[in-house]
Amino acid sequence: MNLRLDGRTALVTGATRGLGIAMARALGQTGAKVAMNYANSDTVAAAALESLLADGCDAALFKADVTDAAEIRDLVARVRASLGPVDILVLNATPDQPHCPVEEYNWAFCQQMLDFFVKSPFLLTQAVLPDMKERRHGRIINITSEVFKEGVPEFSPYVAAKGGQEGLTRSLARELAPWGITVNSVAPGWIPVERHSRDPQAAKDAYLATIPAGRWGTPKDVAAAVAFLASEEAAFISGQSLGVNGARTL
Repeated sequence: MNLRLDGRTALVTGATRGLGIAMARALGQTGAKVAMNYANSDTVAAAALESLLADGCDAALFKADVTDAAEIRDLVARVRASLGPVDILVLNATPDQPHCPVEEYNWAFCQQMLDFFVKSPFLLTQAVLPDMKERRHGRIINITSEVFKEGVPEFSPYVAAKGGQEGLTRSLARELAPWGITVNSVAPGWIPVERHSRDPQAAKDAYLATIPAGRWGTPKDVAAAVAFLASEEAAFISGQSLGVNGARTL
């Protein structure tokens, strides 16, 4: 089995912490040149890059707001100029996602969810497609969530936006298959990362009790699924949503 990605360029959004840095590292360790996108802390980003370089990865940082159309076009152009055309696009950027009763959400928050999980994947896909179609090869991987299948309550804007991202995956998979471009999603369960540090322990314990595998998932579990879907071994897999949650969803 050949999971090597030598000669490929991967763009990972939200790549400097949490699941993002794990996915960037996995792609780099399999030989891809990795464009690590981020939007906020330069200090965190610099530390993330240093970590990947120390692991022998060929990586570089690219700051951009991936919900802004002009910044997306500039981002893809900068990656192309520095590392080459994007072969692998991993759509992972995310904002905070508080749980609230539906009456307490406002439309601005709902719009933010749509911007990150529908607008951003749509515009980034458009931006990388000319190069992918020219080479008749590409991998587009949406990082979605089990919440869409679960219908998690008091989480409606996030669940709805993730449903839109899953729908985009399904439609684009059929549209782009003739060009050798696969489009899949990886749908993790609750994977504790930095942004979950203040979550109530009781909630964590209750969730863990529902995982048939009997353990927490890790960022490496998600990253391994992404690296596989990015490889040549997954060339005939498209339009699929791969749950990474220890059998919580089937």
